[in-house]
Amino acid sequence: MSFSVKQFHRKVIYSSWVLLVLGTGANAAFGQDFRLESVGARGGFSFSSPNGRMNQAEAFVDFNLPWGWDLGKDWHLQSKLNLSLGWLGGNDRSGVIGSAGPALALGPEKFPLSVEAGVSGTGLSQTQYGEWNFGTLFQFTSYIGLNVDVTKHWRLGYRFQHMSNAGLSQHNPGFNLNMFALSYVF
Repeated sequence: MSFSVKQFHRKVIYSSWVLLVLGTGANAAFGQDFRLESVGARGGFSFSSPNGRMNQAEAFVDFNLPWGWDLGKDWHLQSKLNLSLGWLGGNDRSGVIGSAGPALALGPEKFPLSVEAGVSGTGLSQTQYGEWNFGTLFQFTSYIGLNVDVTKHWRLGYRFQHMSNAGLSQHNPGFNLNMFALSYVF
């Protein structure tokens, strides 16, 4: 079974919102509070493309939302809110990029590894970066990644992310990034 990037993006968006809005089933832990989970820095680069390479660097803040689910023995699914602000550059052009959106993190309770996936609304300060024409200032960023807690308070992360305007504009090149992160966990 194969999906286009656009179909994958839509499925991640719909799945994230459905889980956050309707996912109030059995074993939900509602006693938790909205709280700061981590802060950090992330940077990465795009794959080679006829339009040239794009690079991104950003600071981010992650909040745990009050919904979490215990999924059997020692597994936990946590809803999150991710915010970021940073720099996007390529082809001798630079601009500001910011994003906000929901995410889900899944991991064993007593093991320092988790998988995280999410989707964010993303704003750009400009649409043109040399050969790259993003079409609109508003984009969507979807991602899936892996986090490793190397100590009680420090985390390393990798994520593969895709950004596009989901067809809101005639120009919709979309691009993929490899992103690497270092964060402080509270």
